[in-house]
Amino acid sequence: MSYSVGQVAAFAGVTVRTLHHYDEIALLSPSSRSHAGHRRYDDADLDRLQRILFYRELGFPLEGVAVLLDDPDADPQEHLRRQHELLSDRIAQLRRMAAAVEHAMEARKMGIDLTPEEKFEVFGGKDPERYSEEAEQRWGGTREYDETQRRVARYTKDDWKRMQDEVADWGARYDALMDAGEPPAGERAVAMAEEHRRHITKWFYDCTPQIHRGLGDMYVSDERFREFYDSMRPGLAEHLRDAIHANADRRA
Repeated sequence: MSYSVGQVAAFAGVTVRTLHHYDEIALLSPSSRSHAGHRRYDDADLDRLQRILFYRELGFPLEGVAVLLDDPDADPQEHLRRQHELLSDRIAQLRRMAAAVEHAMEARKMGIDLTPEEKFEVFGGKDPERYSEEAEQRWGGTREYDETQRRVARYTKDDWKRMQDEVADWGARYDALMDAGEPPAGERAVAMAEEHRRHITKWFYDCTPQIHRGLGDMYVSDERFREFYDSMRPGLAEHLRDAIHANADRRA
């Protein structure tokens, strides 16, 4: 059986753009093409992608992953020793991944083929490539960036799910607030903005009101953030920015 690039992206929780990039750098080239020239991936390709994402989750650069997968003389243990500090910080996550590997080993031993969804369930729908390079370029070396990296390195799939549930609940309540005609500087909107700030502090880094004000501006100026918030409700990005500013003013 073969799968389209879109299907593989959905299975693995990565973007189609990531898969195209892996193909362009010869890290993961699909085994075949359709008559129309579209990429088609088989089970061996999915297995290789699973190994790639494991190494990326461990912090290996793409060049290092290629060496590990393609060089028969490469010593994976040496690479792991170099990543000792990272592995120590992420031991809980690695235990979860080890359990997934054991599941795969047992399934193979028993002749059971894992579904594509099961092969990539361990990554919790998180694409290790998305925005990572840009985030490091923009904020790498700052206290907030380092604190975020330290925290998220320990998050499990359940942690990510709880975080997503909190965001979804907040978005639904903000949508209702706007539907009721609450102005950005109103008490309810300002309270929701403060809840938003505390959510960032809880999961990522200490988000001061001044930092939060800058984020609010970015939610409108950066089209990707605007698209995310406006997907909850058209106009929410600008409404939230104004509520964040009002909240920051009160806490100045």
